[in-house]
Amino acid sequence: MKPIIGKLYCSSSHTVLVVRKRPHVVNGGGFVVMDCSAQRVVFKVDGCGVRGKKGELILREGDGDTLLLMRRKGGMVEALSIYKKWKGYSVDYEGSRKLIFSLKEPNSCLVNNNAIRISTRNRERDFKISGYFPDKCCSIVDSKGNEVAQVGVMKEVEELMESKDLYHVVVKPGMDQAFVFGIIAILDYIYGESTHC
Repeated sequence: MKPIIGKLYCSSSHTVLVVRKRPHVVNGGGFVVMDCSAQRVVFKVDGCGVRGKKGELILREGDGDTLLLMRRKGGMVEALSIYKKWKGYSVDYEGSRKLIFSLKEPNSCLVNNNAIRISTRNRERDFKISGYFPDKCCSIVDSKGNEVAQVGVMKEVEELMESKDLYHVVVKPGMDQAFVFGIIAILDYIYGESTHC
């Protein structure tokens, strides 16, 4: 499978990463993604708020370098559309941006299939969300019906905590983990969780 953002973020084996939400008082909210075996920070997501803008999210590497800028398309165009649309851009060291993916969320009850859909630059690599993110029971599924990443709550954690501030994501071999967490950041915002203002 070709990487969507970069080879560096693809693994040859199943990868289990743990997501821990940050309070809104820290950089406007967001979450931290950790490698459960080494307990190191792999990604950080900054939500809007203290330093960000409403409808804008940033995915960073563990060391703080920006990987993705995700923006919600707004205004009159969105109000008249049957979809709400997000765009994800890669950001290089010079600050230039390149469109990587777009995510469409149904904005109307007129849409036959209420699934959230993701399109990449390579049209053969489209995805959709299956399940319900607020319950931390959902998957990212490719256009062939293969589950490429799964969001869930660890049973041990669920017994200790009522909230879903800590959950895990299993990413299948070859799938771009940075792309997966860009999508999860947008889902987090859509459902009014830690990245939302």
